[in-house]
Amino acid sequence: TMPKEPAVLRQNILDTTAAVLACGIDPKKCFLFRQSLVPEHAELAWILGCLTNVPRLLRLPQWKMKRASQKSEGTVGLLTYPVLQAADILLYKSTRVPVGEDQVLHLELAQDIAQHFNKKYGEFFPVPKAILSEL
Repeated sequence: TMPKEPAVLRQNILDTTAAVLACGIDPKKCFLFRQSLVPEHAELAWILGCLTNVPRLLRLPQWKMKRASQKSEGTVGLLTYPVLQAADILLYKSTRVPVGEDQVLHLELAQDIAQHFNKKYGEFFPVPKAILSEL
């Protein structure tokens, strides 16, 4: 949600890929891809954003904290980032999502969005459940 220098962003992508591989992820057993090259993430985020009300997003503690730290009113990208996260989860029809305590409310938003979408258009998205780790 913050502007990055293109060269720094490219290096961050490479560093993150190296970290994932160093953690033991085997690219022969799973798909590694650059999410930004999959337009369906942004497309679904737009659709889901049209179904999500602003007051719901304004109540998220992460919005309040980050907005305060930016010493401004916050950006649209910061406000709608949880909707993009929901799209990331729902696009793949995920049923279980590993999250930290700080992301539980964002997953609850994804659950709410999935339920709202299913009620309006018919059962399509599974409602994802959190996998919380003690670590």
